Amino acid sequence: MTQSELYHTLALMQVEGVGDVIAKKLIQHFGNAEEVFASNKSQLQKIDGIGSVLIKNLQDKSVFTKVETELQFIAKENISTTYFQEENYPERLKHCYDSPVLMFQAGNIDIQNRRIISIVGTRQITSYGMEFTKKLIEEIAPLNPIIVSGFAYGVDIYAHQIAMDCGLQTIGVLAHGLNQIYPKTHKKYMAKMELNGGFFTEFWSSSNPDKENFIKRNRIVAGISEATIVVESAEKGGSLVTANLANDYNRDVFAVPGRITDKYSQGCNNLIKTQRANLLSSAADLVYILNWEINSKARKDNNAIQKQLFISLTEEEQLIYDYLQKTGKEMMDIIALECNFPIYRISSILLNMELKGVVRPLPGKMFEVV
Repeated sequence: MTQSELYHTLALMQVEGVGDVIAKKLIQHFGNAEEVFASNKSQLQKIDGIGSVLIKNLQDKSVFTKVETELQFIAKENISTTYFQEENYPERLKHCYDSPVLMFQAGNIDIQNRRIISIVGTRQITSYGMEFTKKLIEEIAPLNPIIVSGFAYGVDIYAHQIAMDCGLQTIGVLAHGLNQIYPKTHKKYMAKMELNGGFFTEFWSSSNPDKENFIKRNRIVAGISEATIVVESAEKGGSLVTANLANDYNRDVFAVPGRITDKYSQGCNNLIKTQRANLLSSAADLVYILNWEINSKARKDNNAIQKQLFISLTEEEQLIYDYLQKTGKEMMDIIALECNFPIYRISSILLNMELKGVVRPLPGKMFEVV
């Protein structure tokens, strides 16, 4: 967007009573924010939902004085913007009625035509949650998804860390401006994240991490992604708000089950019990429900590697490989039965074998040796 468009869009965001929904309605009616301010009272009165108080606020030019400071900050810190009518705006977020008109970003973010998932959960992550998160991200890493979270304590920052360790792009959605970081202890992760990924926020540099901002932040986490995964959550918590928002946006939601006595599994178990989330026991569940194709670059890269190197199989994988060598092809349920594996385990093993390039899926949940 041009400097003039940015200037007037920022000004519109400062008008009292103009939120994202009203702002988009005004922009879509007049074409851009500059034309909104150039409009007269009679023109504004024709728009449904625009009353006399809001019309008066739109005619208050004092909002422009606040814009100059923010523009200086944007220029000084080399901050990029993404506008809801531009191609670089997250595609899935465009379809959320209350998505931000404008977001600020830092780092090297590339979200076009990419698989994007959000991983959220309690700030009090347990060893169970850490183990599952690590295994999940490592298993889907060959599919090169973008991992989104809120850069908070617990599940959020752990998901960002594992994504970085796996060489995946990861994005933190912030509840404050880009002039600070919350929590401050996470500042040490910023530089590495910005190399491959970075940060989104809708908040100005004058915004602090106030409680209400985290709720607004959560709608971006839910809306930007193909699916939201809740790893651990108590009976109440911000991650459950994110899950509910994802459901409202018609996104897939997954929850990691836990023991009924575990405090930080109660929220996940309730999501599953009330059918507001799919049960997630392994990466294979995610790949299957989201219908992610593995026969693209991930499989080609793995096949190229395996042609040069000896394929290392675990005992479980070797057992399945030997069985399929004899049978030629077989249904997943039959493989589980004949090889004496529980069904939830067989899907994960077959996914790993598929990524190694030793088996391939066929229609009807059939598998065969490559």
